[in-house]
Amino acid sequence: MDAVAALRAGRPVLLPTDGVYGICSLVDEASARALYELKGRDLSQPSAIIAASVAALLELVPELDAELVLAGPYTVVLPNPARRLAWLNGDRPDTIGVRVPLLPAQAKSVLDAVGAVVATSANEPGEPPAVTLDDVPARIRTGVAAELDAGPLPGTPSTVVDLTGPEPVVLRRGAGPYPA
Repeated sequence: MDAVAALRAGRPVLLPTDGVYGICSLVDEASARALYELKGRDLSQPSAIIAASVAALLELVPELDAELVLAGPYTVVLPNPARRLAWLNGDRPDTIGVRVPLLPAQAKSVLDAVGAVVATSANEPGEPPAVTLDDVPARIRTGVAAELDAGPLPGTPSTVVDLTGPEPVVLRRGAGPYPA
């Protein structure tokens, strides 16, 4: 099954990003719950939405401040006043994590076709990120419906920046320097 068909069928897939391999699902609650189960991720932990463009993010969360979205190796946590997609946001339903990475061509074409995906790293919780498909644990690889191989990736996850308070807070240092 190809990645677009798998996502549309509600199945998780493995996609390369600009840093590491990720497990991705459609942006709907049932698909995201399947992703969380496959990852072994607690529902109280937030996951980000990855899109190929800011326009695709605005289709899902129209009230996002597009000027705060940082393209490239950044995940930004933004205010979510309408509490859209609250099941994605863990213990903070008034926020939402979004990302517009610089994707390998085949991953970008998948996102162009489906709009956006929920994503989390394709590793065991607490283990190093998956730099190649061979680094993805076997139980995750057998649990996805499709995978795209972009070869070895740089291996550093995105920098996560919370922009919901009076001052930016770096939640995780990663591939992108902050301030950008």
